[in-house]
Amino acid sequence: MAKKKTLFECQACGFQSPRWIGKCTSCNEWESMVELSTEQIKFLKETVSSTSSSSLQKAKPITQIEEDNIVRFTSGSTELDLVLGGGIVPGSLTLIGGSPGVGKSTLLLKIAGNLARNNQKVLYVSGEESAGQIKLRANRLEANDDNLYLLPEINLSSVISEINNQQYELIIIDSIQTLYSDETPSSPGSVTQVRNITFELMRIAKSLHIPIFIIGHITKDGSIAGPRVLEHMVDTVLYFEGDTNSDLRLLRGFKNRFGATNEVGIFEMNKEGLNDAKSMAGKFFNKDKLQSGSALTVILEGSRPIIIEVQALVSEAYGHAKRSSTGFDNNRLGMLLALLEKKLDLPLGTYDVFINISGGIKINDPSADLAIIAAILSSYRNRELSSETLFIGEVSLTGEIREVSGLSQRLKEIEMQGFMKAVIPNKALEATKVKCFIADEVSKVVEWM
Repeated sequence: MAKKKTLFECQACGFQSPRWIGKCTSCNEWESMVELSTEQIKFLKETVSSTSSSSLQKAKPITQIEEDNIVRFTSGSTELDLVLGGGIVPGSLTLIGGSPGVGKSTLLLKIAGNLARNNQKVLYVSGEESAGQIKLRANRLEANDDNLYLLPEINLSSVISEINNQQYELIIIDSIQTLYSDETPSSPGSVTQVRNITFELMRIAKSLHIPIFIIGHITKDGSIAGPRVLEHMVDTVLYFEGDTNSDLRLLRGFKNRFGATNEVGIFEMNKEGLNDAKSMAGKFFNKDKLQSGSALTVILEGSRPIIIEVQALVSEAYGHAKRSSTGFDNNRLGMLLALLEKKLDLPLGTYDVFINISGGIKINDPSADLAIIAAILSSYRNRELSSETLFIGEVSLTGEIREVSGLSQRLKEIEMQGFMKAVIPNKALEATKVKCFIADEVSKVVEWM
């Protein structure tokens, strides 16, 4: 008798192995390998054979290829259009992820209502909520319109049949983990189901020239649940950030085949749903007098300067010293603390150090290094900093304060918000009313405090 072939698949990343292993060698997830049935193995082989037997195309010189003329249309939200690169691209496949309750469904239902009022037919497919539940949210968001169609369905064939019967101009899938295909012999939400359904949705988007938005669940580490190939297949990947206890939400682009990925959309949650934040003035910092351990800086998110408040708490350690940061890279915090001990002879090895970026925002801009150091020194010495001074600069391992990009744009935002002073690594590139203090190394920061 022929030996029975077995195949195991990781339910976290889709890695396949001929034998069971306790820890996936691809994503390092424990106890994630599941044995595939005979029908599933047969389906995978048929999929590969059908793909390899498809018609081949001959290669052409790139000079003979005509470029695609991308025509965008607005979503009705200036913040979402900014993140997408100027608007929604017909035929694009967009994946939106975020923690539960952050506002993914609320935002897309709001967008669906905006387009429906603009005489565009929109299909909202929900596998998690009934039509009545979505209707309640639509009443609150004022998204009711005859051009908005609801389909509470989890069977992919039924969804495709509905798409073929009507000429929709936008499709929303909420969520990809709830859909299943009869042709794929596995349970909904499995790696095989998610991968094959996404392939089918991508085919529909490209062939019918319809933009499709997909909502994806995230894992405990913050990544999209399902195989990593899911993010490679789609055209755009967006992530929602923000504390659920705060009214502010940030929509950040991590992949965009039709635009830049450095733009951030800022939304505000209120009784009318998730709306564009009209003004960022004072959203991420305290306008009153600063307490000890607080410093102000201005970061650049894409083309938008945002003034934020950095908070630090330095206290004597009882036992092993702790280093913790919220909204800031913990490894970079350790580097800055080691630099302060080396250059300023501060005994921070015997102190607990905690860093928090107010407003629930996560920053990756190295220009906040100088503000982090200023906040740490302020808390260590229990001395308040001036509420009119901002600290801008990247700090290197040698203690040098380096130049940052978009300095003129940052100084314009400082001046517009009414601040009077700034500590910067070099001179202003153009005339400004802000009084700038030049600091080329960490030790000079102490002179301005």
